[in-house]
Formats: sequence, structure tokens, C-alpha cells
Amino acid sequence: MSTTSHDMLDVLVIGGGNAALCAALMAREAGASVMLLEAAPREWRGGNSMHTRNLRCMHDAPQDVLVDAYPEEEFWQDLLKVTGGLTDETLARRVIRDSSTCRPWMRKHGVHFQPSLSGALHTARTNAFFMGGGKALVNAFYRSAEKLGVQIRYESPVTRLEVRDGRFLAAQARGPQGEQRIEARTCVLAAGGFESNREWLREAWGQNTHDEWPADNFLIRGTRFNDGALLKFMLQAGADPVGDPTQAHMVAIDARAPLYDGGICTRIDCVSLGVVVNQAAERFYDEGEDFWPKRYAIWGRLVAQQKGQIAWSVIDAKAVGRFMPPVFPGTRANSLPELARQLGLDEAAFMQTLNAYNAACRPGSFDHTALDDCRTEGLTPAKTHWALPIDTPPFLAYAVRPGVTFTYLGLKTDETAAVRFGGEPSPNLFVAGEMMAGNVLGQGYTAGVGMSIGTAFGRIAGTQAAAAALAQEDAHAAA
Repeated sequence: MSTTSHDMLDVLVIGGGNAALCAALMAREAGASVMLLEAAPREWRGGNSMHTRNLRCMHDAPQDVLVDAYPEEEFWQDLLKVTGGLTDETLARRVIRDSSTCRPWMRKHGVHFQPSLSGALHTARTNAFFMGGGKALVNAFYRSAEKLGVQIRYESPVTRLEVRDGRFLAAQARGPQGEQRIEARTCVLAAGGFESNREWLREAWGQNTHDEWPADNFLIRGTRFNDGALLKFMLQAGADPVGDPTQAHMVAIDARAPLYDGGICTRIDCVSLGVVVNQAAERFYDEGEDFWPKRYAIWGRLVAQQKGQIAWSVIDAKAVGRFMPPVFPGTRANSLPELARQLGLDEAAFMQTLNAYNAACRPGSFDHTALDDCRTEGLTPAKTHWALPIDTPPFLAYAVRPGVTFTYLGLKTDETAAVRFGGEPSPNLFVAGEMMAGNVLGQGYTAGVGMSIGTAFGRIAGTQAAAAALAQEDAHAAA
């Protein structure tokens, strides 16, 4: 379809997840004609958004499903801590402020919220949970988009754009009808990262000191359709990059999870309640460094750096019932030596690690809802909170591997969501979601912030794209 100027499309949105849908809805509400291209078939629509559960929200006082207050400064400090300062403060604060105002708009488009689930009460103050999860959110947005007249095309991946001097002209889409050239006055890129592109992951991570290719053992928590083709095209076309290709929202997930689309249920949430050992039966990081929602996303990277890209989370009976139970049962034994044998780990090394840990645990008042005083002493690495001896059978272990949710390498942008070429913002090409999340997330992650970024920048990109398109239309009419 190549259109003539009088009936030219105003806004083309490339992508089909939360950020893309927010952009499409905002542009349509502003009066623009909108087409959305989703690479996946209809039944797999929604990108990684269908696997989400919640949105991190700033609020200065209790609000319906959110208890107490979560002010801007606290949200900012939480983000600063997990990113280690690798974040653009202007864009991060824009996301934070926008997160406080987006829920009424989301409700208007059919999204419902519920109080925190019992296994996630520590996020009741900071995160608003979607009733029915991300799948319900995605479905609500698609229903609303269809009702408003957004044209939606499934199975239509975009492999390249026509861009001249930083200005978008047209997209080349491959759909059920074959190759198509789609012109539009403006375009929003929201097609995700490159997490399901194994070759690119291998290239980014390279080989380790054990002559292994770590990326070969990564599992993909999210969609198989985020192959990064459009991101790669944009970077080769001279768009300004942001972020490190090895940085990602990467979680230690059940080693038995499927290669793609395991989603939230593959997480192993007992790490902070026990110890984690590698193939050499050694601990390699502080399991009790901070609350799980703030630290769970560093564990995928930590496991990726171990030999074989595998580790085991070991707990005892005292931990059972204190975390969201995994889908699959763990390896179970009545003694620690028996557990080591079942895991195929060196029994003597395993017992040395566990005995040293147990002996280093200092008595305290255990409280998994607070940064308690149960810690180790004289042990490297230390366990700084929730350190209880692992001494009560039955003992359980869960094998974990790195699970990539989304990658952080993306396109540099500003508060207008414009794609930049040589530092100059494009007049009609905008970016949202995973394709620009690296501006805010240089490393690390905290629960729900990916949805905050996607919602904030999806809405900004849609608004800006519609304004640019309608201004172009007016100028054309005046001429």
C-alpha cells in the first residue's frame, strides 16, 4: 500500500505491546489517523507486556490499590540505587512524574487494577497490579484501539524504514500479503529489544574464560518476536545509540522453563531466604542485599557469569511458605549431603560452603518484610539480611539459569521521545518502550519500572507524533 498525500496516514506505530498501544491510543485521541503493525500473530500479540503484572507508580498519598505514599524522591532513589547512577535523570524523573497520572487514563481504556497479591505484599505501596495481569491489559488496549478506529495489522514485522536526513518517509513491512511499503506523516518505533535474537546475544556476550558462549544457555522469559531487526536497522542507519548490549532485565529463573514465553511464573523467589551456589558448590553473591523486588533482576546476570550459566537456590523447611511457590517442585532431600548428591555437586565442597555459612549466621530478629538484623559475620561474600542457618529438613534446591526479559541497548532520545541522529532530534520519528528504556535503565531493574517507562514514553511519543502529523497536514492544506 503506497498512499497519496491527501489520504496519507498520520501516524504509523510499529510494535504491539504496552508502549505501542499507549502511543496509538494517544495519537488517535488527538485526532490523528493511526495504523499499528504487530509482528506477532493475533494470539501472541502484546510483546512482553502480556507477561507483566504491575506498574510502579509515584503517589503522594494512598490511592485506591496503592497504600501509604511513594513520593517522587523515593522512586528516584530506588532507581538510582539499582542503576548505580547509569540513568538520565531528566528522563527518569519524567517517567516517575508521569507514572502518577497514567492510571485514570488506563482505566478509561478498560484496564482494571487490584490490590497486591498475597505473595507480593512488599510492593503494595509502590506497584499497582493489573487485574488479570498483562494479558488483560493488552486485550483492553486492543479493544479500545479497535473501537477508536486504529487500523491493526498482525504478522507484519517491519525490517527497514526509509529515512532521509533524520526524517521518516515510509516503512517496509512483511505481512501475510507479502512486502508492503507504508507511508505516513510520522512514525513511532516501539518494537522491543533484541532478546530473542540468539546470534546478537552471542555477539554481545562473546566467550567467557571457560571457552563457553554464555548466551547459548540463556532462556527468554518474554516474546519470541523481539528479534531486534528494526533496532539493528536504526543503529546502522545512524540513529544515536544508548546502553550496553550485555545489559538487560535478566532474572534467575527455573532452569526447566521453556525457551520462550515462560513469563512471570518461571521466577524463583526464594533466593533471599537461603543460599545460592554454583557448579563448584560455592556462594558468589550476597543473597540478602536488599528486598527481592529491588534485587531479583541482578541474579540473572550473576548466574550468567558462572561456569555453565547455572546455579542452585538452596533453602530449608523454615523458608517454605514465605515466598511465591515455583510452578515446578524443587529437588528435595532429608539431609544436605543427600541434596548435594542429587544435584550432582561435589559433596565435600557443598558441605564446606553450607557449614561455613551456618556457622557465620548471627542470631537476630528474623523479619522478611524488613531489612532485619539476621546477618553473617566473617564470611565472604556476606549475607547481610535474612541469614538463618540452613539446618531444618526437608532441604530444597531449585536450579536456575539466566532468563532475559528485555535488552537495554536502544535509541537515544529526549523528553519529546524523538529519535536522535548525530544529536539532532528527528522531526517525525519517535521511540518508546524497550527500544529506548536504556536511557533510563543503564543497568539493574526494580519491579514494574519497565511498564512505567513504556506507558510514559508511549503516551509522549503518541502525543508528539500526532501533533507533528497534524501540523504537517495543516501546512500542506495551507500550501
